[in-house]
Amino acid sequence: MSSQTGSRKHDELEEKVLFVNRCSKVVKGGRKFSFSALILVGDRQGRVGYGFGKANELTDAIRKGGEAARRNLITFEMEATSIPHEVLVDCDGAVLLLKPAPEGTGVIAGSRVRSVLEFAGVRDVVAKSMGSCNPLNQVKAAFKALSSLRNRQRILEMRGIA
Repeated sequence: MSSQTGSRKHDELEEKVLFVNRCSKVVKGGRKFSFSALILVGDRQGRVGYGFGKANELTDAIRKGGEAARRNLITFEMEATSIPHEVLVDCDGAVLLLKPAPEGTGVIAGSRVRSVLEFAGVRDVVAKSMGSCNPLNQVKAAFKALSSLRNRQRILEMRGIA
């Protein structure tokens, strides 16, 4: 019975392949290909994770990335359908700015950051990606930004104001 519950838990997580890279190595018999895959996993309700898998077969790289993404799930603070405050993050050359937006605005962001925010469950946000165009660095910056979000009420309680 518990195995069914575990499978349902994984079933509610959606999985998306964000980026696939093919590398080739020239050897005596010809070319040898290897693949790397960047995978995003989320439930659209505040839990999201990413994984990076490498293998000689594309399906194995995607499977490895999916397993890594499920291990690296994070939860973060939200305020209604947006984020609680503005955040600017620099991660490996990728600079990302996230700003809260009024309800009905939607997710205004580049393709990879948009995917992260949509899988995380954020519906109204404005994002600007500056610096690196590397997909892995952009995703890392998005996760760093989401994990640095703080709840306004909790901060006031820590300061002893509320």
